[in-house]
Order: sequence, then C-alpha cells, then structure tokens
Amino acid sequence: MTEPTTPTAWDFWIDRGGTFTDVIGRAPDGALHARKVLSENPGAYADAATHGIRLILGLEAGAPIPAGLVREVRMGTTVATNALLERKGERLALVTTRGFRDALAIGYQERKKIFATEIVKPEALYETVVEIDERVLADGTLETALDETATRAALERLRAEGYDAIAIVFLHAWRFDAHEKTAARIAREIGFSQVSVSHEVSPLIKLVGRGDTTVVDAYLSPVLAAYVARVAADLDAERAGVRLMFMMSSGGLTAADLFQGKDAILSGPAGGVVGLAATGASAGFERVIGFDMGGTSTDVAHFDGEYERAFETEVAGVRVRAPMMRIHTVAAGGGSILHFDGERFRVGPDSAGADPGPACYRRGGPLAVTDANVMVGKLSPEFFPAIFGPAQDQPLDVEVVAEKFTAMAEAIGDGRTAADVADGFIRIAVANMVEAIKKISVQRGHDVTRYALNCFGGAGGQHACLVADALGMTSILIHPLSGLLSAYGMGLADIRSTRQKTLSIPLDAAAPTAVTALAEALRRDALADLLGQGIPEPAIETRVRAHLRLAGTDTTIAVDARFPGPDDPARLREAFESAHRRRFGFVAEGREVVVESVEVEVIGGGAGSTEPTFPVAPTAEAEAARRTTFHSGGRAHDASVVMRAALRPGLVVTGPAIVVEPNQTIVVEPGWRAEATARDHVVLTRVTPLERREAVGTAADPVMLEIFNNLFMSIAEQMGVTLQNTASSVNIKERLDFSCAIFDASGNLVANAPHMPVHLGSMDASVATVIRETAEIRPGDVFLLNAPYNGGTHLPDLTVCTPVFDETGAAIRFWVASRGHHADVGGVSPGSMSPEATTIEEEGVYIDDFLLVDRGRFREAELEALFTGATWPARNVPQNVADLKAQVAANEKGVIELARMIEMFGVDVVEAYMGHVQDNAAESVRRALDRLADGAFVHEMDQGCRIAVKVTVDRAAREVTVDFTGTSPQQPDNFNAPAPVTRAAVLYAFRVLVDQDIPMNAGCLRPIRIVVPDGTMLSPQWPAAVVAGNVEVSQVVTDCLFAALGAMGSAQGTMNNLTFGNERHQYYETIASGAPAGPGWNGAPAVQTHMTNSRLTDPEILETRFPVVLEDFHIRRGSGGRGRWSAGDGTSRTLRARERLDFAILSGHRRVPPFGLRGGEAGALGINRVRRNDGSIETLPGAAHTVLEAGEAFTVITPTGGGWGRPDEPHA
Repeated sequence: MTEPTTPTAWDFWIDRGGTFTDVIGRAPDGALHARKVLSENPGAYADAATHGIRLILGLEAGAPIPAGLVREVRMGTTVATNALLERKGERLALVTTRGFRDALAIGYQERKKIFATEIVKPEALYETVVEIDERVLADGTLETALDETATRAALERLRAEGYDAIAIVFLHAWRFDAHEKTAARIAREIGFSQVSVSHEVSPLIKLVGRGDTTVVDAYLSPVLAAYVARVAADLDAERAGVRLMFMMSSGGLTAADLFQGKDAILSGPAGGVVGLAATGASAGFERVIGFDMGGTSTDVAHFDGEYERAFETEVAGVRVRAPMMRIHTVAAGGGSILHFDGERFRVGPDSAGADPGPACYRRGGPLAVTDANVMVGKLSPEFFPAIFGPAQDQPLDVEVVAEKFTAMAEAIGDGRTAADVADGFIRIAVANMVEAIKKISVQRGHDVTRYALNCFGGAGGQHACLVADALGMTSILIHPLSGLLSAYGMGLADIRSTRQKTLSIPLDAAAPTAVTALAEALRRDALADLLGQGIPEPAIETRVRAHLRLAGTDTTIAVDARFPGPDDPARLREAFESAHRRRFGFVAEGREVVVESVEVEVIGGGAGSTEPTFPVAPTAEAEAARRTTFHSGGRAHDASVVMRAALRPGLVVTGPAIVVEPNQTIVVEPGWRAEATARDHVVLTRVTPLERREAVGTAADPVMLEIFNNLFMSIAEQMGVTLQNTASSVNIKERLDFSCAIFDASGNLVANAPHMPVHLGSMDASVATVIRETAEIRPGDVFLLNAPYNGGTHLPDLTVCTPVFDETGAAIRFWVASRGHHADVGGVSPGSMSPEATTIEEEGVYIDDFLLVDRGRFREAELEALFTGATWPARNVPQNVADLKAQVAANEKGVIELARMIEMFGVDVVEAYMGHVQDNAAESVRRALDRLADGAFVHEMDQGCRIAVKVTVDRAAREVTVDFTGTSPQQPDNFNAPAPVTRAAVLYAFRVLVDQDIPMNAGCLRPIRIVVPDGTMLSPQWPAAVVAGNVEVSQVVTDCLFAALGAMGSAQGTMNNLTFGNERHQYYETIASGAPAGPGWNGAPAVQTHMTNSRLTDPEILETRFPVVLEDFHIRRGSGGRGRWSAGDGTSRTLRARERLDFAILSGHRRVPPFGLRGGEAGALGINRVRRNDGSIETLPGAAHTVLEAGEAFTVITPTGGGWGRPDEPHA
C-alpha cells in the first residue's frame, strides 16, 4: 500500500447518520477539527455534510468552495439504509424466470416472530414482476431458450408504464449467465437507466439471496446516485478539484461513481469498525471488541487483525448477499424502556426514542436506561447540556426520575430503594449487551478475555466497566474522538474493491488451480476499480480467500489462499479444520471439503493514522472538580468527578470515579483505573482482580429473574447455533427443523429455544423416559430415543439427551437435549412419512432409550446396527450418524455453558433460579387466563374423525382446564398424536395468548389441566401409526384451541408434508399457506403458521442436490378465506422428477375446508395433483403415495384459512 503523503489542502471525513452528521476536517498542518450537525435541517441548509465542511472552513452557508482548498471528502452515509427502512427507493420492476414471480416474496417461508398473533411480512421493494420464458437447469441443461423478441416486448411494456429501474434475476444465472446478459443488453438498449443483473451483482448460488441483493441494488442505486450527485454539485467537486469517495458496507472506500446500492447498507457503521480497529492498534491493542452504545441500540463488532465480514445478511426484511462488516445490533440503548411486570424487570426492546425520550428529557417520556443512570448518580445534570423544556434551556429532570423510581420501588415492596431499582435495570441492560458481544466473539470461538473493549457512542462510557467485568475483560479504550469514531474511521480506511463468485468444487488436487484461475479473473475485474481511481498497480495489495465448507452442509469458513498460487490442498484443508475446530469445537474427520466460492479483495490508498503524541506527566491522580456519590453493584460509592481536560497524558483516575467529557460520561467503577496515554487516549484497566463468583442469593429477585431467564434461553440458543452449523442434512442445516432445550435434574423444561413450535414442551417427556428407565447413568453417557409410546412424538424426530453431572461426577444436576427431524429413519417409503403406514413398525426404526455415547465413546457400530436391523431399515445411515454427532455436539455446548454459569453463580443459585423461572412463567400464564372466557369448538378432519375441545377457566383458582373429551377414537391410519404432541399444541396456543416475552418452560403448563380420554386419536395405543399426529393433527388441535378461545380464525390446518426419494436421495419439506385472520388484522400470504416454522430449501440448492426441477411456486392471489378480516393467500408448488422417485403427501383440508369464524367464509380446499408423461392429471387424496417417472410432476395447492367476521362488515 502507498505511504500517506502530507496534504496541502483540507481532507474531510464524514459520517452522515440518521439523526446527526459527524464531520472531521484534517487541516493542511494535520490538525483535526470536528463538528456535529443535525442531518436534516431544511430551513438552514440543503445538505448536512457540505454544511459541516463549510462550518469548519469558516465559509458562509451555500458559499462556493475555493478551488484547491479541499483535496478529498470521504463519507459514510445512511441514505441507503433509511431508504430501505422507509421503503423510499426507486420505483422498480423485477424480471425473472417464469414460475418464480413470487420466489422473493415467499423467500424461505419462515415467520420471524414465532408467537405473533398477527404475522407481518416485509413490504416488497418491487412494484411489479414480469416473468420471462427461459429456463436453464442446475447442470446447465437448456430447457427453454430465451426468446429475444418476446423479452424485448415485455421490457418495452415496462418502459411504457414508466419504469426506469429493473432487476433481472434468472434461475441458476450465477453459473449460466447467457440469458441474463441478453436480457440486460435489451433493457439497456430500450433505455432503462438502472439495470441490476444478478450474475453481476452477486454471482453466488441461492436464488432468494442473490435475487434480493439484485433487487436492493436496483432499488437503492438511483437514490444513492442522486445523493452523490447532489453532494458533488454542492461541493462543485469538479471545478474545486475535490475527490469524493464513499464507504462501503465491507469497510473499503470507493469512488463516488462506483458506489452501488448493495454496498451501501452499512456504509456508516462500517466506518466505526475501521475506526475501532485502527484506534485499537494505535493504542497497542491488537484484538478489540467494538462497543457502540447509542440512544436506541448498541452495535458490537469483533476485530483480531482482520475485518470480519458476513456474506449473507438480513436488513429490513431483505436478504443481502454482499460483503458487509459483521456488526451485531441489540435493542439496548440509553432510550430502552424499563418494565416491571410484578415479578421481573425487563429492559426494552422498545425505546423512548428522541421524542418523547427518557423521563428526564422533560417531554413526559417513560423511564429508560438513561434515567437509571441519572437515578444512581452516574449522569449529572450539572455536566449534561441544558437543552430540555419548552425553551430548550432546562437541565435533565432529576425530580421526575426520582419520583418514578420511588413509586416503582414502593410497588415492588421488598425494601429496595429507588437507587437499587435503577441499579438493577442497569445490570439487565448490561447483561443484554454482553449477550450481543458473546454472539460475535465467544460463540465464534474467540477468547474475549484477551481483548480490549473499544468503547464509543454517547452512552457507552457509562456502562463500559460493567460490560467488561461481565465478560472477564480487563482493558477498555476510549478514544478522544470516540463520539465521532465512524467519521474518524473514514479517514483511516483503505480504498478497496471486492469480487466473489461461487465455484462449488471438491477440495482435491485440482482445486488450487481452479481457485487461482478464478481468482485471477476476479482480480482483473476488481483491479480496474482501483486503477481507475488513480492508484498505481505496484501500490495495490491482493488478498484471496477460499470459502470452504463440509460437503452436504451450507456453512462456509473463509481461509486465506496463496496468490498468485496455486496453493497446497493439504494446507487449505488444515487451515479450514483449524478454523472449524476453533469455531465449532470439533473436526469432521474424513468428510469431503468443498470450495464453495472464491473471494478476491484488492486494497490500496489508505490515509494512514495521524495521531499526535504528547508529553507524558509523571503518574499521579488527576485533580477532581468535586466529589459525588453513585450507586453501583448494590451499594453507594463515594467518587471523584474529574473533567476530561484535567486528565492530561500520564495522569490517572482511580475508581470509583466519573470522568466528564464534552460528549459523554465515563464511569470508572470500583477496581478500575483510567489513564490518559501519550496519544491522549483514555485506557481503563482493572487494577484489583474481579471476584468471579457472583454474590446472589437463592431467593427470587426480579433483577436476577430476568438475567437468568435470558441466560437459560441464551444457552438453548447457542446449542441451536452449534447444531445448525455442524449438522449434515438439509433438513436440520437449512430447513432448521430442530429444537434445543435445557432441563432441571427432574427433567422439567427450563428453557426451550423457539426453533420449532411442535417440539415445545414435548422434549421433557423424552428426558423423563431416560431418567425413569435407565438403571445407571454415568458421566459421559448420552441417550437417544424417538419412541412415540415412550416419550417421543413421531419416528423422524430423534431426541438426544445428555445428563449434566456435578464436579465429582456423583449427582446429576441438569439435563440438556436436542431434537432433530431426520430426513429418513426407514419405513415403507423414503422420507419415513408414508401415508400408507398403519403400524408404528411401518414408519421406520423405533428407538427406545438407546445408549448413544457410553462414557464418552460414540457407539457408532451399535448405532448403525440399530438403523439397519429394523424390518424397514434407514436408507441413509451415514447422514443419520452425522446429524446425531451434531446433536451430541450441540448438547455438549449446553453442558459447557451450564458449567460456566455454575462457576459464576454457584450450583445452589442456578438450581434455585431454574425453579424461579418456572414459577414466573406459571404466573405469566395465569395473568393471561384473567383475560379469557370459556369456550368450545369441534372440527371435522378429512378422514371423518373430529377434534373436540372445551376450555373452562376457573378464575378463583387461576387455572384452566383444556378438555378434549368428544375427540374421535384412535384412527386406523397414522393420524394419531401421542400425548406430548397435544401438550406442545396447548403450550404453544397459551404462549401466543400471553403476548409477552416469557420463557418457554414447564411452568407455562402448571395452571393448565389437560384432559385427554384414553383410546382417542390424541392418546393412541401401541402399535398404532402416528407420523401424521405430529405434523397434521397438531395443526388442527391448535386451530380448534384458538377458535374455542375466540382468539383468531383458522390457519390452513395442515403442514402439507411432501417427501420424495429413492435409495440414493431422500427429501422432506412442509409447504406454507396464508396466515390466519383475526380481530383487527388480515392474514399474511405464504408464511408458515402455528406448529411449524421450517424453512424451504432455496430452489437452486434443491435442484443442485436432488434430481428434481421446481417448475413453479407462486402465491394464489385472492385464495384466502374472505371475511371482515380475510385470511392470507395460499400457494401452489410444482416439482418435476428427473429420475424415478417415490412421492408421498401427508396433508389435510382436501375434503373439509378450513372454517371461518364470526360469519367469515370458509377457506379454500387444498389439492394434490400428479401430471403424468401421457398428459393425464391425477388428483390424489390428502394422504397418498405414488411413484413418478422422470418427467412427471407433483403439484401441491395449499388450503387457506377462513375469514374472521362477515365479509360485508366494515372495518372499525
């Protein structure tokens, strides 16, 4: 890279945020000048960035900038982000392959909020879709050639309708791009100003991610271009000789004319990551965690010598496959609202914002985190700008804060003071931020204790010591420009250009040559960007990374590859395995490794750091301006107040103390010391060792209740991340058909990460079976079961249970478990979901309390014998084994995290809070019962059987009885649901009705008495088949419960379980329809509901890995049941076989439509059809099995929920 040269004119580094724009000017003599201005002030100036430049230069508003006075302007901007969030981008049309007009709207069909009554999907960025007759298959087979004449006519119609921007996204164009190139050429000839083409924007496999990225690019690029042009015109850049550059989401700068929509979404925050890395290095810290706490949220990032980037991110409901800085955001800021529900404290996620703001802002706002810091004495009105009140001249309102906290303390009534209450809320806010940092560090295999916390943002300094203590960190850096670090980062950034393309080849002896060839092609393309910006080639550095993954999985790890190469495949594999072990804790011996993609980054033209050094005074305490008292850690502390100007290089401030800077307050907690370094950085160091064991009692405390709720759930979620990342099958890795949970010593559920609703509250029966039936359980033992008649649900759901022993190995303290839906466990048809099975034996391998790991030894041979020894054995045992090893690894993650919790709090406290969180959940459900009325409902299923439920609320006892008396007897088919399935459905329904963020645990069911008479289809007896109970009956039970309670209308009442396969391939998917309507909302289209939330495999992945063609997948507009509030629209999905395959469907509402409520119309029936090679169409019943020859197709048309209220009733 080039050495920085001494400037002879001004340089400006700007971060244009949503509220404020930060401007740093570097004068010709190297001095830095900073200003902060409002981003929007139309009455005073046209653009905040150029206004800030003029302020620093001393020019009048709107005055021309003299030629030669400004050399360079580097800017990060939220213009693109705001346009995306507010849906104010360019009017846009999507052009795509016929049959896929709704592919991006459907996405992967999962819902984001699993317990929401009203499901809200993000608004599409495009206004219309044009389907083009063209189709290339995954292997390059040209099935339908693109008709240029028809394509031109379709695009001319769009142009005539006023569209000037289009996104072109064809299936498999990441590899076979000829059709996209032709369509793009035609579009440009016609005169479209913005033509974004998927193989150019994001040449990576996955239609949905690549398609969304292309749409984002077309949607935002014109907005960015207009903004860039406005800034350039305001600067009169060409005449004045100003070089204008923008920060990309990846952390590199690019010329204004190369700045694209897809690269702009994290433009501003990326500067912060560059700033935290550079300032950390300047201060002598090679490894830093960025901690940026603002008013509404906190951003955290990790840096250990290289920027960490995510290559698939979701922003504002849109999937973006472009390199972005890996920044994790949590809704915990100074404005996060404080809640007390009678039992526990909660912080956020809602925010008071800037208006009304926290209570102390004098606008009638609620108590927020900022108020808590005022209450405990860490924020003083004396040192806070007096900008409040009607005349904007009043200080922070301490009195109203004290009144509100005192009232809350009195309501709690356990003797704690107002300051104790505020301190408790601060502790919870800190815990939330700590969990965010763990996600980008500890969960990715980084030892955070070896890092410094680089703190910036207006509220960070108040909490930095507490956050560091919670993570075991002993160093904190606060830069003099920490309040403007994103802008400062712009000045320290390099000019970069990145290219990435899917390769998808095995890592064998030939792979390095292919990697080098692709890297060279990508480098030529990227190099042109930098050469065009005047950077000489010798000054440009090239970095090549191979993104590697295990065969059959989807998670890649980037490994540096030698360039110009070629590299050594053994070295690449060793680097991959080392990174895999660090991140996931294991290496998959013998598994094939795939080079998924190649990334090339070219770098040059950085500004370089210009931080001056100052004389250092002899070490001494800085002079205090006065003394104060603040409350922290449960007690009051006498503290010094030191003005930042008095903390000269070499001087120190020993905690407890408060350091007041112009833009923030730094709280130096007891045991910490702040020192000003030669570069005028403030470095805080823990000088007395932290007592690692938390002094927490075993009695329920509202603060610790919330912290333990979150900790327990975090462990379950971390188990889920491990399972997803290490599993082998599409089912678990991509469809996310799994759940993880932790239990107390008796097997009671403590926390269940909300992955798959049908698993909720049903795994404890599996743990109970192991406890009850295992004579001797030893450390290192792990158990496996799927037995529906002994703790399981249906055979494909395999549950792995691991005991957690005390440190002596004598007593079991806890249990952890993971359940995954395996694509095949045997049975009479591939996929183990046969509609023809009438006994449990015909459904697959029955596993009853099998010892999977014997004192640390994975019993692989015995397991294989189990899978192959059944009457109808499993068809893909290696995949079963690989997924079970992943489940064992997920459980081990839970064991490790529970051990850490015990180390911090002690086993007695952890055990006590396992009980307290269940008590809290029970009380939360009881409060929901107060709002319910008695009700009953009966619904007939297609087979003629019926589900009957009666709900009776006992208000005096604060309990409810859910009685299924009247439900049909056990069925001769497999529509029978074991008891845990009904429990899961009841638990899910009441958790939705609670409508609060409560933990999912056994306590939720305490106030609920479930009555299921013996011998019914909800209490089947051996050897009845049960596979449809888990997936079909559960959906009907849920619909009936909501109907009985009058909560919402029916959903589709089925999961549309489609399986296909043969001896070599097995695949399973569930197909979404519309969401239910309810009092006050219409249902959303094409989204998973109730007891399932499994994802669909991306069309390109599906066609690459399986011998099928997805011909069509669309939303059936207007198909939802009509009512005052109408149900969401359903879908139609057609799969064509490329070789002989067994297809099976388990579905409902093919004869009886989903019901309407309160006068609403019934929904539409579902249909199952097969198109034969002779052109004939067969209509199949809801449960059917058939064989498709190559060329034949299976279509599933989903049923839709019924309407709510009469269609002619007006909305209120």
